[in-house]
Amino acid sequence: MDILSILGLIIGFGAILIGQYLEGGHIDTIMNAVALLIVMGGTLGAVMLQTPMSTFLRAMRMSLWIIKPPKLSPRLQLEKILEWNQVARREGLIRLESMAIEETDLFTQKGLQLIADGIEPEVLREVLENDLDIQESDDFQAAKVFEAMGGYSPTIGIIGAVMGLIHVMGNLADPASLGSGIAVAFVATIYGVGLANLLFLPIGNKLKALINKRSRLQMMLIEGLIGVADGDNPRNIESRLQAYLN
Repeated sequence: MDILSILGLIIGFGAILIGQYLEGGHIDTIMNAVALLIVMGGTLGAVMLQTPMSTFLRAMRMSLWIIKPPKLSPRLQLEKILEWNQVARREGLIRLESMAIEETDLFTQKGLQLIADGIEPEVLREVLENDLDIQESDDFQAAKVFEAMGGYSPTIGIIGAVMGLIHVMGNLADPASLGSGIAVAFVATIYGVGLANLLFLPIGNKLKALINKRSRLQMMLIEGLIGVADGDNPRNIESRLQAYLN
């Protein structure tokens, strides 16, 4: 579980609510279900209109990374690579086929299976790097869904505020309700700007950071698998991959 993400959400939204209270305002004045419906519904609709279905669904699945990011351990990856290398040198490359079945990561499975099939190291590199490029591109497109939401929600918030003001102008005959009506109208703007800067844009940026981290780990895996396929000495493989541990 990513404690930093949880703390960020609590501190970000908590600071606004506490600030509202300390300024003498009431928390319930910025709680408005209609404004939230306008902002969330309008933002979601705009993003769904511009995004292919597969990318949208991928983005929704990846949003879980904010709380539970994928396990990425370069040290553990290095230990596995060295183990594969020892097994391949001792029992032959074909032994890696059974080890591939035990792996849960499809990218790792494919790499080990290709080595067991006797593929040339340079061809192995080309195949895996091509797969990595495609995966990375799809992941970044999914992360951009949240960036798009961060771009749309402030504008949708303004639309909600204008709609509220239109309603207020239609009730000018009741001056007593003008102040509260205008206040409620601007709640939509708060929601639009707040959700964009406290939720959508941070999620998009964090997903990009995790994508880069995973891609770096997979580049390490590719380099290690090339060494295994070449039958390199374990010390040479470890020396080459040492930079990824930092």
